Order: sequence, then C-alpha cells, then structure tokens
Amino acid sequence: MSNALVVFSGGQDSTTCLYWAKQRFGTVYAVSFDYRQRHSVELESAKKIAAMAEVHHEIIDLGPIFAGLSPLTDLSRAVETYDNVEQLPSGIADTFVPGRNILFFTVAANRAYVHDCNTLVVGVSQQDFGGYPDCRHDFISKMTAALASGLDRPFKIEAPLMNRSKAETVELAAMLPGCMEAIAYTTTCYKGVYPPCEECNSCLLRQKGFNQAGLRDPLMTRALSEVTGG
Repeated sequence: MSNALVVFSGGQDSTTCLYWAKQRFGTVYAVSFDYRQRHSVELESAKKIAAMAEVHHEIIDLGPIFAGLSPLTDLSRAVETYDNVEQLPSGIADTFVPGRNILFFTVAANRAYVHDCNTLVVGVSQQDFGGYPDCRHDFISKMTAALASGLDRPFKIEAPLMNRSKAETVELAAMLPGCMEAIAYTTTCYKGVYPPCEECNSCLLRQKGFNQAGLRDPLMTRALSEVTGG
C-alpha cells in the first residue's frame, strides 16, 4: 500500500480525514502548522489525536506569516458571532486567511516527498465553505497540477470531504473506527475556547452537522461530563 500525508489542524474535518486515510494507506503521516493563529489550542488537539491514531506527527512553525486582515491571525479583530447558522453571511468569509492553504499544501508537499508519499490528504469542503476560495474543487485541481509539476512526479491531493455536507462528514466519521472518540478532543472553535463558544461560524456549522446527522457531538458530551463530573 502507498503512503499518505494528512494536513492536520486538529479540528473535526482533518481528524475525520486522518482516520479516513488510516483505512486506505499503508503508512500515514500528519503535519500541522503554527502560524500564530488565535485558536492555537488546536495544535494541542492535533498532538493528542495524532497520538491516539498512532501516526507520525510534525508541527511546523511558520511564525506570524499571515498576520493581518483575518481575526484568526489579528488578535485586535474580534471573531464575528451569530445567533444561528441562518445568519452566516454569504461571500468571502471574514475569517478567510489569504494564501493559507496555498502555503500549507506547498510545505506539506515537501514533507510528503521526504516521507515518500505521493498523496496529500486535506479536509477541505466546498459544500459548507463557499466563503473560502481555497477550499473549492477548482483550487484543489489546480494546486494538484502545480505540485505534480513542481515535484516532477505523480502526485495527488485527496479531499474526501469536498462534496460532503457537514452532516455527511459526521456520518462518515461515525463509520471510521476510533474517529468519533478522537473527535471528542478536536478544536473547531475560532475563538479557541473550551467548551466551544457555539456562536462563531465554525461552531455553528459543526453544530448544524451533528444536528442534521442526528448524533451527539462527542466534544460536547466530554465538556458536559467534565462540568457535571459525570
């Protein structure tokens, strides 16, 4: 079996992709990035889950390379909050970090090459993330071609969640051995708080997915258990 490298944030989607990859590839590697993000606690989640999944995990320090514009990288800007998912605005999201996935995938391709992986696995989806142009199929297709050309070898980017809704992503996770247990330790909240804020873009979309799938979010179950001591 061939090897794969997962671009791993420590969030719900990339955790699902990590366990998806474990079912399909011989050896799976994971790489995370420290870019001074507001929700840097996700890196602790990534460490925890990588250990649970028993995969080689590397965190690459990019420094404050994406500073400015997005509240995810500019702490002087507040993360927008909403009462419900219907209030989420259309168009480019205010949390969009320009060039983030371009750089992530480029650096990850280097690590994949080092580990003899011809496949990069990423957790992007265009179903619920129309406000992120670097999460769309067109971008992934063009990035794949650029990386294959630049590496001068067969190379592909697998995006198993690309055409799945949040609910379908939850349903996929429920079918992957060990995945839901790992999702209990993920960080999705853009504010980087625990328990999650339940009012940012990311929290609301996550909540929507579990509600539509008819399943309890393991993270919320863990948080409730810790609060009640149950």
